[in-house]
Amino acid sequence: MSRLVQRRDARPDVEKAPVVDDVGFKDHKPSRRSRILLPLAVATTLLLTAGTVFKDDLGFPWPGEPEVTPPFIREGMKRCAQLNQAPSPHQATEARKYSDRYVKGTGPVLLKNATLWTGEEDGTEVIHGANVWLEGGVVRKISTGEDMDQLFEAAKNKGDKVETVELDGAWVTPGIVDVHSHMGLDPMPELRGSDETNSDKAPIQPWLRSLDGFNTHDAAFNLSIAGGITTMLVLPGSAGNIGGQAFTFKPRWTAENTPQSMQAEPPFVIRNGEWQRTRSWRHIKHACGENAKVWYHNARMDAAYGFRRAYSEGKKLKDEQDAWCAAPKKQTGPLPDSLEWEVMADIIRGHVKVNIHCYETVDLNDLVRVSNEFQFPIAAFHHAHEAYLVPGLLRQAWGKTPPAVAMFANNARYKREAYRGSPYAPKVLDEAGLKVIMKSDHPVLDSRYLIYEAAQAHAFGLEWNRALASVITTSATVAGLDHRLGYVRPGYDADLVVWDSFPLAVGATPKQTYIDGIPQIINPHVVRKPAAAQQITPKGDYDKEAAEAVAARGDPDLRPKKRSPNIVFHGVSNLYLSGIKTQGEGEPGVVVVEDGKITCAGKDCATTSSAEYETVDLKGGSLAPGLISYGSPLGLEEISAEETTHTGDPPSILDDNKITSGLLVHAADGAQFGGKDELMALREGITTGVTSPSTGEFLKGMSYSFSLGARHALESGAIGNHAAALHINVRQFGDPLGDSSMSVATVMGVLRRLLHGEAGQGEVAAAFGKVAAGELRLVASANSADTIAALIRLKRTVPAMRLTISGGQEAWMLADELAAEDIGVVVAAPRTFPMFWDQRRILPGPPLSHLTLPAYLHTRGVKVGLGIVEACDARLTRFESAMAYAAAPTTFSRQDAVDLVSTNLVDVLGLNDGLHAAGGVDLGWVAYEGDMFSLTGRVRAVRSPGQTAVDLF
Repeated sequence: MSRLVQRRDARPDVEKAPVVDDVGFKDHKPSRRSRILLPLAVATTLLLTAGTVFKDDLGFPWPGEPEVTPPFIREGMKRCAQLNQAPSPHQATEARKYSDRYVKGTGPVLLKNATLWTGEEDGTEVIHGANVWLEGGVVRKISTGEDMDQLFEAAKNKGDKVETVELDGAWVTPGIVDVHSHMGLDPMPELRGSDETNSDKAPIQPWLRSLDGFNTHDAAFNLSIAGGITTMLVLPGSAGNIGGQAFTFKPRWTAENTPQSMQAEPPFVIRNGEWQRTRSWRHIKHACGENAKVWYHNARMDAAYGFRRAYSEGKKLKDEQDAWCAAPKKQTGPLPDSLEWEVMADIIRGHVKVNIHCYETVDLNDLVRVSNEFQFPIAAFHHAHEAYLVPGLLRQAWGKTPPAVAMFANNARYKREAYRGSPYAPKVLDEAGLKVIMKSDHPVLDSRYLIYEAAQAHAFGLEWNRALASVITTSATVAGLDHRLGYVRPGYDADLVVWDSFPLAVGATPKQTYIDGIPQIINPHVVRKPAAAQQITPKGDYDKEAAEAVAARGDPDLRPKKRSPNIVFHGVSNLYLSGIKTQGEGEPGVVVVEDGKITCAGKDCATTSSAEYETVDLKGGSLAPGLISYGSPLGLEEISAEETTHTGDPPSILDDNKITSGLLVHAADGAQFGGKDELMALREGITTGVTSPSTGEFLKGMSYSFSLGARHALESGAIGNHAAALHINVRQFGDPLGDSSMSVATVMGVLRRLLHGEAGQGEVAAAFGKVAAGELRLVASANSADTIAALIRLKRTVPAMRLTISGGQEAWMLADELAAEDIGVVVAAPRTFPMFWDQRRILPGPPLSHLTLPAYLHTRGVKVGLGIVEACDARLTRFESAMAYAAAPTTFSRQDAVDLVSTNLVDVLGLNDGLHAAGGVDLGWVAYEGDMFSLTGRVRAVRSPGQTAVDLF
């Protein structure tokens, strides 16, 4: 469904571009004077340095028998010049008229009337009504007036047709630079034949290169371009401590269609039939911590020794080479070299950007010490979840400039070294004077939404200009590309993004992405955003929370500190709660809560008792039902990578005939409360979790719903429904999230027997009997349209069955059939991504398709909910519904968007089934200050399920 088409060689008759050097800057002809002196200079040089010397017996330089310099010395001297030549890429200036990546036939583009963020003045410069001329693959001119006549005339004389794009004030920024990506190495969809992320040969392999495994056919290129990505630093994986060398790429496909042609700025090129070094930066990947422990069983002591040994080899080689280069003509052998360790020597020379995957304090400290021991600078620590706790340590790294910190906005707590990650870390690090970069680790996070990482950093305290810079100018600088990327300047690469709203607004989406002056999206689908979405949003005020996180060394007490049963809310603009009538006309204005219940809403409300009331001003905010998080192991595990924090997986029901012997697992029996992810989600308005047994087998078991605010399972309202629905997996063969030992046909055969009562008498058979009778909902995890079709066919043979599809990435292909059979869909993850083969036919949403998957299903009459895959993302459930609304504001109302993560999930997950309490499952309610659909809105009060007192934040 992608509408992305590459445009190149559109007009082959265009004037031939001038010759450019390896970084794309025009060669200048020497002056007449220099042309006269050049032969003399060359002759003198040849006389003094050529391979022939004339001496007599006494050593005087008189003509005599010629002595030829050996070839190995001449080659060594050439290498010596390269070794001692520091990276010095040419600075782009207005004189630069053509890029090295210029595509012949690309015509000029005039972007008119833009709201232009240039990256200048610490990222605060915004030019309104800007006109930007793109030509030759570079930015040629920026103006706020009608003074492009000369450029128009020159284009006309060359026969070029200028494409003029009226932007009507749309935001324009430089293209996004992702400094941590595995695109092209970790393939989308995931296929073993093209998975090149890690080598398993050894933990120290600096000689490996990501360029050598880069797949130019990765399906993620188009998607990332649609998110504004124009450059990425593609790193080897982090299985080993030194995984290899990294390279910068632009995701635009080229006519040559090779990895080398997609490089943004190669450190080596093929020139004149030789593999030659350029003046550009090299890059390398290091990794500390748990990954090497898992892959190679290396303790941190092993890793630290491994780093020191590798750098010792590099220093040894550097010293030997320096000694040779100090007196080349006295050498009797060739210049010392090592294919394995030459890059380590180059690091010590300061010619390589060192990027280090490093989470916690002990590892950060190890590498800071190594950098001082061997005297090399560190470009950036990546992930660095504990860096905000030790900013002073980072300043101790060797060199004049401290390492930058390239980080996630939220992705944390999935392993022990990530447990202390904080959403306030970007703010803390920035205020400590360190460079902050937001990155994707694609495909860990889909780099298409890297701007969302910056938006979260801004929402939780980072200034807007620093947040934008964190994915554009700062990232370009740290990657050694700010001489040509990261700013809108004359002479810089014509990599720009036109946005449909302020880039840090919730759901901000590119209207168009230009790479090298070429529009990458043909006939983009654009959503018209309201005027409010164009405004620069203020940062969130989280000074107190950030200070608490630092003071608690990354593990603050997240439990609510204040409670009250009686509250009066003022400044209420909206109620998204059913069954509550407002007193008086217009906005509710006031909402009164007594004993945890809303007793009045409206301008005419007054308190009815003499009890004391807390007063809270919501400043135009709203009250909404508590939101539901479904799809992650929330409530069954605390740290994904630590088995001791799990309740454990049930055994395979396919072994020893267990499928008929009756073992049915109930997730509620392993319920866990008070986890970090749960408490963080509660503070963001998520009151209820729904979890099924954590297993990838065919039969998962019975799900349960629970309160995120409860302290233990016996507290009032802690468990809403002990046995909500029966969950199964029906996934493609080989899907690592499913049972790879069973084909889909086998699963469907087993399922058919169970639904038709042909599998004995046990508890499992009884549960499927209830499913067949319509007394218990069946939730089937499936993504492939073919698998979903098989489930629909089976549903037609069991008419009473109530079925929900979970996952559903290809469900849009069967929307009408799903609606006809009243089959609900929980879209998980809400922003579709072709992670596996059975998800490859996604509906990508704007700008690549008219609607997103949730919106399309909704328009066809399918009841839709949104699911969250990672436990750490549960706290972002509200923002997922806000993005769904922002992407389809004419399809979803605001109430619809709230329903996607509340009442719709109650229905399609069977949360009211089997409950006898009036009103069904209790979701509680949440009070938001400001707009709950904005990243700047925040939770001020939560009434958890089953509670009368209200938690105040």
